[in-house]
Amino acid sequence: MDYSIKIGGEAGQGIQTIGGTLARVFARAGQHVFTHQDYESRIRGGHNFYQVRLADHPVMSSRDRIDIIVALDKESISFHEEELNENGVIIYDSESLKLKYDKPRFLDVPFLKLAVEQGGNKIMANTVAVGAVLGMLGINLDILFDSFRETFRKKGDEIITGNINAARAGHDFAVKNCDKCSFDAGAIHEFPLQPKMLITGVDAIALGAIASGVKFYSAYPMTPSTGIMNYIAGKEAEYGIIVEQAEDEIAAINMAIGASFAGVRAMTGTSGGGFALMVEGLSLAGMTETPIVIALGQRPGPATGFPTRTEQGDLQFALYTAHGEFPRIILAPGTPEQAFQLTNKAFDLTEKYHVPVIIIFDQYLADCEWTFDKFDLEKIHYSDRRLKGEALSGLPDYKRHAYTETGVTPLAVPGGSHHLVVTDSDEHDEEGHMVEDAGTRNKMLDKRLFKKMPLIKTEIEPPYFFGSDQPETVLVGWGSTYGLLKESIDMLMEKTKIAMLHFSEIYPFPSTDKFDYLNVLSKSALTICIENNATGQFARLMRAETGYEFKHKINKYDGRPFSFDELTKEILACLDKTKA
Repeated sequence: MDYSIKIGGEAGQGIQTIGGTLARVFARAGQHVFTHQDYESRIRGGHNFYQVRLADHPVMSSRDRIDIIVALDKESISFHEEELNENGVIIYDSESLKLKYDKPRFLDVPFLKLAVEQGGNKIMANTVAVGAVLGMLGINLDILFDSFRETFRKKGDEIITGNINAARAGHDFAVKNCDKCSFDAGAIHEFPLQPKMLITGVDAIALGAIASGVKFYSAYPMTPSTGIMNYIAGKEAEYGIIVEQAEDEIAAINMAIGASFAGVRAMTGTSGGGFALMVEGLSLAGMTETPIVIALGQRPGPATGFPTRTEQGDLQFALYTAHGEFPRIILAPGTPEQAFQLTNKAFDLTEKYHVPVIIIFDQYLADCEWTFDKFDLEKIHYSDRRLKGEALSGLPDYKRHAYTETGVTPLAVPGGSHHLVVTDSDEHDEEGHMVEDAGTRNKMLDKRLFKKMPLIKTEIEPPYFFGSDQPETVLVGWGSTYGLLKESIDMLMEKTKIAMLHFSEIYPFPSTDKFDYLNVLSKSALTICIENNATGQFARLMRAETGYEFKHKINKYDGRPFSFDELTKEILACLDKTKA
């Protein structure tokens, strides 16, 4: 079983309501789900869609061919009709669209009429659509009804009953009238499975921050990072967190630095345009050695660019932005589970080495939903490395920037003892007081950069390897391309000896001490670097760090992610060229 459902329409028509509800029903039935969205930067109008993939096996990407299209506007038909599978069906409401389609594979479902007659309110037209899709798939409504009872319990029985009746009406209409429907997902009820967790990448980052003990989060809302702030704000009271919506990104990063200096785990988040405003604050964190985690959500630039689209275009920006030379760590999760775990690692490393850590992701990872049985909580660690109480008061003196063999010095909470805690944004001595002499400058830069970096490098994990032990072709990607690479390898392994290397810990660049990935690449006839940007930023980084140059690159930079079918087609074309 592997079905793709696309809900298309204008912003404000409830596309997310239909898609999200279907995804939750499938996940609660214990099935594998992957969703992604495509929407314009407007509150009303335009053309948007929400795509849901349902399968009885793990899925990590979207397909080009669609089985069911829910068309809430005419554009959904004109734009997507050609995407239908051979047995695909489009459902629509001719009354709403003011147009009747007398074509095969079209099913006219009176969403509005059934919503008013059975649900008592036209707003329940989307509920009718959900019921219709479940009817077409042969799925009963028990899980959906339970969801209604949970979601609308505070709104009363009338709302619950109305939605139940509307969904049943759509379901029964589809079962009775969809003669061309040959879908069969009803078996998901025959062998009930444990419900799966359904989560987006951006929520996973927020959840990872909470699990890591974040106590202060400041940000100015900016797609695609806003979801982190929204999620953490929803947990403020429960976990004793302060969330501050700053007036701009300059204030946001400085607030987070101040909160961290004052003694709590702090984080901020933004996108490329906001990160541009944060760069002075980033240097401040580097100079003062103040722990801070920054979530950098990528979208196509320059300037405002495509504010609701996706791109991996800010890697070089994250690597080299901010003035001066100081260490930083860059982590790039490829799945929500990695996002959860790497956020935890970000908090651990920033406090261990007192350097800024950037979690770089993109719009695609932020919005996509994946299903998991659960996250591995055994991998979550919390170590409070700040000196407090007797550990601090027992010191004969306290120098915030003392010279040490490792470059890492004691980190105390101001006011925790009689010691004076000083730090300064100017170059400073061990106590934090401003200096001008060359000798101290050299010692401080050696401490901050050259002593810490070798140690930090040992913390960086090598790329994930999957596929043939002796591959003739190796696919390489970073960040959100993980799922696409993994599914591509699963499919192509039957045709050729192929493997993948996925990098989720980007900088410092992974060494070959733990795993000699360069040896894997050098022995392969064809190596392909796959990125969602125009210039191959990761390929350039790898060449700069290791000297290795890829034999072929696949780049996509139109603001849309790769689909599984699109990427495999490109990979096969590269294989054909190599054989020729």
